[in-house]
Order: sequence, then structure tokens, then C-alpha cells
Amino acid sequence: MRIGVIGTGRIGTIHARTLSRHREVGSLILTDADPARAQALAHRLGETAAPGVDEIFKWGVDAVVITTATAAHAELIGRAARSGLPVFCEKPIALDVPGTLQALAEVAAAGTVLQMGFQRRFDAGYAGAREAVRSGRLGRLHTVRATTCDQSPPPAEWLPLSGGLFRDTLIHDFDALRWVTGREVVEVRATGSDAGPAMFRESGDVDTGAAVLTLDDGTLAVATAARLNGAGYDARMELAGERDTVVVGLDDRTPIASTEPGGPPAADKPWTGFLERFGPAYEAELNAFVEVLNGERSNPCDGGEALRALRISEACELSRRERRPVPLAEIEGAGPQGETA
Repeated sequence: MRIGVIGTGRIGTIHARTLSRHREVGSLILTDADPARAQALAHRLGETAAPGVDEIFKWGVDAVVITTATAAHAELIGRAARSGLPVFCEKPIALDVPGTLQALAEVAAAGTVLQMGFQRRFDAGYAGAREAVRSGRLGRLHTVRATTCDQSPPPAEWLPLSGGLFRDTLIHDFDALRWVTGREVVEVRATGSDAGPAMFRESGDVDTGAAVLTLDDGTLAVATAARLNGAGYDARMELAGERDTVVVGLDDRTPIASTEPGGPPAADKPWTGFLERFGPAYEAELNAFVEVLNGERSNPCDGGEALRALRISEACELSRRERRPVPLAEIEGAGPQGETA
């Protein structure tokens, strides 16, 4: 099969490398807003570069992988759907619910596949936590604590395009929370701090955020995120039940240090970023996409899952701005019984 990769930045490069060496993928066509960047990657991989997006569709591909800036996702998803092409797209579909719903409507009308890139669903630790919850090992789940902290902040020029901390970063924790627990969020209370570098205030964003989420079975979850975590990249989830407690992301590279005399030492080589921490998961989700294309498995993360995570992010942003609890039913995109459309 031939796959078009639109966007050859950091994650686009990772995905292109994975697909280029996949035994079921015959060739790739790469394109980017910076044609020279696409050409350089194509040369390194022995693949073909296209001067623009139009050529991806004109030259003929069997599927499309979208790793562009978020603002272009919805339009490209719609274009691929109208062309009858399956799509793998990095999260989110769009930075707002209306744009997401429009793209999903196009996919539904065309009857095509849209697989979203929530890579934590393919991480061994999160999968183990899901099994612990679903098997009953934890008993009644009462508390979940999730965190995602970047070691260093993103470029200032990127912040206004990101959608903000809750939509860009914590959306991964929200998706993982739903996937691991099998429950839905019914209410959020969120806040944030912009006490860090001025670029966050200037972009209307926060550099640190926290949300308390109530799940539909009464379980309480706390999700936090920070853009400047000097110790290293930290992505963890703790799940506490009446019988047992488990932790995702706790290993010899977790960037934490114990103050207890007999506690474990600080990591010698802490994680530095998400591409390193979730490398195997990124590869696994692309392998799953190829299996979907071959009809070997069902879609592991469709567009509806992305909409559900975005609605939680939207509720958190509204809660932060208005300093009040926000029921998920208040956020558009839910059906008449509160189910996500």
C-alpha cells in the first residue's frame, strides 16, 4: 500500500520512519508546509516528496496520515473523507467542538475510517492499568491521580496555536482516564496559573493547570499539568481502589526523588520528552492503523473518542475562565441522553 504523510515535523518524522520500515507498506509520499523539510526526510528514508497537499491526492494513495498543525486537521480529514481515504490523525481533530463535529460528519457521510492518535492507549503501563481496573483487582475504584509535565516549555510562537494547556496537554490524560476506567466524566472544576514566563500570559494560556473530575460512578480524579518541570518529562497515573493501588509511569526514569532516608534514588537518566517516553506506543498505534487498513482489526480509537476528550478539555477551560464547576452536559456535542454524538 501507499500512504501519504502530511506534515514532517517531529511527530510526522517519527510516523514516517515507522511506516517506511513496515513490511505491509510499499511506499510513502511526504509533504510539508516546508517543502525542503519533506524533501530531506524523503531522501533519508528513500521515499517520495510531494510539493504540496494537492499532489498527495492527485498522485494516488491508499490512506493518509495527518501530522500537521492542528488548525489544518479538520479540513484535511474532510478532504480525505470526500476522497474515500482512511485517515490516521494526530489529536485533536480541531480546537473547538463545532469544527470537530463538522469533520466527524464528513467521515460519517463518506463511511471512511478515522483513527485518532492517542498513543497512551498503546502504552504498556496504561494498558496494564486498564486491565487492573477491568479485572476487579483494585476493587471499587475511588481515586485517580494523573499528571503530565513537560521538562521545558514549547516555543512562544506555538502557544497561540496550541489551544491551551487543557486542550493540548491534559487532553491525553482525559482520554486515558476514560479508556482506563471505562467511565465518563460528568463534571469538572479546573484552575490554572500563569505565574511562569510571560509568554503564557501573553498568549492567554497558563503554564500550570489542575482539574478535579467527577466520574459517572462517583470516582474522583485529579489531573494536573505543567509546562516547566525541570526534573524531566513526567507522565503518570495512579489508580486507588478499595483492594489495591497501581501506578502507571513509575520506573527508573521517572523524574522524581524521594526525601525518605530509605527511599529510591533520583533517576540517573530521567525522561526528557514525550517522543522518548512513548516511543514504543507511537510505533504500536501506527502498526494498528495498518492492521485496520488490512481489515485485520477494528478501529482502536475513532473520532468519537477524540470528541469526548475534547469536550472534557472544553469544560475545564470554561471552568478555569469562569471559576465555577461545569457539568459536561453543558458542553455541546452530547446527544439527548448525555451521550456524545
